[in-house]
Amino acid sequence: MFLGDHGFILACADVAGRARGARTSDAIMRAAQETLSNPIDAMREKIFAIIPAAGTGTRLGDALPKQYLDVNGFPMIFHALSVLNRVARIEKTSIILSPQDTHWELLMARPSDQFGDRIGILRVGGPTRGASVLNGLNAMADGMNANDWVMVHDAARPCIRVELIEQFIDELQDDVIGGLLALPLSDTIKLDAGNLRVEKTLDRADIWRAQTPQMFRYGMLRTAMTRMIDATDEAEAIEALGHQPKLVMGDSANLKVTYAPDLKLARMLLSGEH
Repeated sequence: MFLGDHGFILACADVAGRARGARTSDAIMRAAQETLSNPIDAMREKIFAIIPAAGTGTRLGDALPKQYLDVNGFPMIFHALSVLNRVARIEKTSIILSPQDTHWELLMARPSDQFGDRIGILRVGGPTRGASVLNGLNAMADGMNANDWVMVHDAARPCIRVELIEQFIDELQDDVIGGLLALPLSDTIKLDAGNLRVEKTLDRADIWRAQTPQMFRYGMLRTAMTRMIDATDEAEAIEALGHQPKLVMGDSANLKVTYAPDLKLARMLLSGEH
């Protein structure tokens, strides 16, 4: 059972303490089994959320970074932040901004007042998503336990629902690795030969589309992102450590706003939410 580096050290120390004075290897084995038969109780560990929001979102063709684009009267990032804030099991949400960000105070300072001390601003964003997440994890280090959960969610996924996050936490609460929201692929997939001609049809069996949030243990995630800062998402970095993140059924409405039609659809889906 993986306990993380710190958890393993603590487990070993506990085993040693229990076995001190024992005269037989059986006593040592019993002490080890007693310790390891009680794995991490996720409900005792805290859950923290991160929203990396240091990107520029240039593919939408707007001078304003996409996380600040208006979605039904509020900046896009407000919607995801509002949902995370309504999940009681999340202790705090940290927004990772670029050190040069000038939009938060102009567009989000007043709307975010309602969240009080349950949100925090970390101006440690990097040039890539992975760098921003890692910088955020490093900045949070003093208040974190290695086995605490960290939930990472895209600012550009404004349509996430409280109920979906609650189900997500329920699915992962006893998992020693963590996992991600995802959807099995339903479309037929074609491989481009390089000239906008189909080379072949790909087998879509066992192929899933990754979404966020993605949630992993703080110590494991920090190690993973340090080793693979260019990972396309947190799950890829965890995979590179040799682990298998759990796939949790997502929602097609939990779309990522990347292009102009996505923004239009998000506005439709969120109509009347606030």
